[in-house]
Amino acid sequence: MKTQLIECVPNISEGRDEQKINAIAQAASAVEGVKLLDIDPGKATNRTVITFVGTPKAVVEAAFQLIKKASELIDMSKHSGEHPRFGATDVCPLIPIANISMEETATYAHQLGARVGEELGISGYYYENAATSENRRNLATVRAGEYEGLKDKMKKQDWKPDFGPVTFNQKVVQSGVTAISARDFLIAYNINLNTTSTRRANAIAFDIREAGRIKRTGNPITGKKVLDEEGNPVRIPGKLKAVKGIGWYIEEYGIAQISYNLTNISITSMHQAFDATVEAAEKRGLRVTGSELIGLVPLKAMIEAADYFLTKQQRSLGISESEKIKIAVKSLGLDDLKPFNPKERIIEYVMKDRTEKRLVDLSISDFADETASESMAPGGGSISAYVGALGISLGTMVANLSAHKPGWDDQWEYYSEWAEKGQSYKNELIQLVDEDTRAFNAIIDAFRMPKGNDQEIIERKFAIEHATKVATKVPFKIMEVAFQSMEVMLEMAEKGLQNSLSDAGVGALCARTAVIGAYFNVRINAKDIKDKAFVSKILNEAKDIYDQTLALEEKMIQIIDSKI
Repeated sequence: MKTQLIECVPNISEGRDEQKINAIAQAASAVEGVKLLDIDPGKATNRTVITFVGTPKAVVEAAFQLIKKASELIDMSKHSGEHPRFGATDVCPLIPIANISMEETATYAHQLGARVGEELGISGYYYENAATSENRRNLATVRAGEYEGLKDKMKKQDWKPDFGPVTFNQKVVQSGVTAISARDFLIAYNINLNTTSTRRANAIAFDIREAGRIKRTGNPITGKKVLDEEGNPVRIPGKLKAVKGIGWYIEEYGIAQISYNLTNISITSMHQAFDATVEAAEKRGLRVTGSELIGLVPLKAMIEAADYFLTKQQRSLGISESEKIKIAVKSLGLDDLKPFNPKERIIEYVMKDRTEKRLVDLSISDFADETASESMAPGGGSISAYVGALGISLGTMVANLSAHKPGWDDQWEYYSEWAEKGQSYKNELIQLVDEDTRAFNAIIDAFRMPKGNDQEIIERKFAIEHATKVATKVPFKIMEVAFQSMEVMLEMAEKGLQNSLSDAGVGALCARTAVIGAYFNVRINAKDIKDKAFVSKILNEAKDIYDQTLALEEKMIQIIDSKI
């Protein structure tokens, strides 16, 4: 069964005392099965966003311990800050990350709330997908009145807490209340303005956020509210869906910001919010100077932002992931206020196992030294994959050069599409470098299994057979991808930048070498497999790829000979 993962992003009402912040975060990270991803304090807001991930039960336990520690260290009766808040642990959302539904995540949110109420005596509300009624789904509604309004709020029948004490007792005075939810991945995203005016920042926020602004007669600020038939204020909706926003002044930076919550980035992305804000600011005589991410961001959001801005510039999208991250950071101004480190801010990068030794992370010289050592891995399969990656990198380079050639501006999308294909092939082959070595090591591990009795002998034989099949499939996959990648080099040789014809040719030769080298590995591994039907099928298919590769190599040579 695949491992279920939940992310938890509690916001605590302390952003200035480093010792308290670290102690609260440590209470969560000490739980086995949980990985602390980020601690992001804000002095002006006096609030810290903590992010951790793990298996559901571990995350619930970690969240409970964090809420407990926060209630011990934070006194809400003495708290002040720019951000709306009503509790020591103000909000504690659970977010499904892998192999778990929103409904299951909501069940865990209810389990957490029940424990917080019963064992800690802390009151609170469920919101978003954990809400017990429709009028409690929206966090802004649940938190209305903030800490200062809790005494009166808790007296109202409609706002009795979902868990914990229902009266404004001494515990609530100190810890406030906590909002717990199950929700989609949310991006907390602030956009910086060249003004100190909170009122003007708010005006832009009202232009953009889904809730918009209240409709008034006469003066849009001081005029009388327009009410509907039921007596509720009529609202003028904002420009973007799935966006919440508010303006504020950040003393720490000496500027006003618009603080957005992007509640569904498949509806409204960072780059859409950014560009819409730029447009609204310009209409009001203001300028956006950059932006700021609070907590972590999915890699997908950064890549989509890069593709958006590259497309606006009519530049090729077929560049490396690292280059796209740079484009996104600079285009959104994410380094305006402080350095933006992708390894610390992009969730997929933070979650990577930094202890794993990967061949592809080595320098060129270290990779060569590792290959030349007395160790049997990396061997021919890994080297074939790497040579293939170098080959398609050359083909991709020609596509990118062609996309940027003066006078070919009307064809940039055509070459961009070929460059994107090339990047896809390159990424597959890079992954296969280490996959081949892992497959070989699995064979070694199988041979080292004990064989002291009949059962152990049977298990050892099965493991060897299985590992050898895998070690044959991997170089076969290298053959497939390297062969397919030759289409990029051939297309670029015929229609790409002719000054780079030789580069396309070298790329094709590298791909051809990758195919033949991987073919040797398929054959040598297959000879030890007992399943003859498997062997016959994979060898026949491999021979077909080998023959087609040699034909494409000949075609490439003919193209080059005819043009040079």
